[in-house]
Amino acid sequence: MMHWGDVAGMGYGGFGFGWIFMVLFWALVIMGVIYLLKQLFSSSHESVAIESAQDVLKKRYAEGEITKEEYNDRLSVIRGT
Repeated sequence: MMHWGDVAGMGYGGFGFGWIFMVLFWALVIMGVIYLLKQLFSSSHESVAIESAQDVLKKRYAEGEITKEEYNDRLSVIRGT
């Protein structure tokens, strides 16, 4: 009886689980690429979103758009007090 690539009746995949490791390997590679792309693009957008509501309120007060009372009222709303 001839055995073409058959290792003790196990087939070409050894124990038959070789494909699982290949799928896991490629899944990790793809997840790594996605993670790196997210980090690359999110860092550029964070600089835009850094200005908080309190900073905007301070700027509006400094430019004279709102009064001191309005500033204090809105600041207490932002802080939740």
